[in-house]
Amino acid sequence: MNDATRRRDTVLVVDDTPDSLSFLTDTLDGAGVTVLVAIDGESALALVDEITPDLILMDALMPGIDGFETCRRLKHDKMLTHVPVIFMTGLSETEHVLRGLEAGGVDYVTKPIVVEELLARIRVHLANARTAQASRVALDATGRFLLSTDRNGRLRWSTPRAEQLLRTAFAAGDGAPLRLPEALEAQLARLGSDGGTATVDNGPRRLEFAFVSATGADEFLFRLTETSSDSEDALRQQAELLQQHLMLTAREAEVLLWVSRGKSNRDMSEILGISHRTVNKHLEQVFEKLGVENRAAAAAKAVRALSG
Repeated sequence: MNDATRRRDTVLVVDDTPDSLSFLTDTLDGAGVTVLVAIDGESALALVDEITPDLILMDALMPGIDGFETCRRLKHDKMLTHVPVIFMTGLSETEHVLRGLEAGGVDYVTKPIVVEELLARIRVHLANARTAQASRVALDATGRFLLSTDRNGRLRWSTPRAEQLLRTAFAAGDGAPLRLPEALEAQLARLGSDGGTATVDNGPRRLEFAFVSATGADEFLFRLTETSSDSEDALRQQAELLQQHLMLTAREAEVLLWVSRGKSNRDMSEILGISHRTVNKHLEQVFEKLGVENRAAAAAKAVRALSG
């Protein structure tokens, strides 16, 4: 990719000092960065509703909403959790550094700013953010049921399939913020320090959260699995319903049933006693017959058929 076609990184600078804004804008523009400007916290929050920057430079102390509170509010939006925030401050006291990190910042620079140091830190955090985002995209593409929480068990992010399952299980509408029940947050907080699994029974759904690893100082990764207490007879009846309503073969109906329950191809291979290649072949036939292109759409049709 040449310079003419390479995408420019976008950095949002939040600072109430005109001289500082002018200096940072000139510096970043000279480094080939697209610069967005906000003069206070409220302006920054309004701006990110319209466009998501790749990185945010945040003045710590501003009138109105200060930088710490602005960062906290930004990080409450799951669509912005991946955006690194670097605090700028003339204060080097430990308490202010800690406040910035606790608010969700990844780094800080002290004023007067040293240009070479600032650009180096920006490059590092942009690269880290791109790597993390690429990993999530890869996880999303595989249809994995993964989620992460902070040390208090509060949800930080989840893959699309995990989010869909959680919203269905906890009756959270598509437009509403997704929040886990407090009792579950407490369980996940304990798992983050001790490891193991937690099981939540929610009506006919049984969700299992298995601790995978700590991915940061305040981020813990979990694998989500949905199991069922349905008997073999109930499962067979559901597969038969799918077969009749959607004009599938018996095996295709079984595959679709397990797809609707969030099982991976490997899981289905083990459950049904068939090879991965055979599972893929049946999935291709199911997609074609249902007129869909992915597992999520197929699962949605299965759920509608079973509840109709």
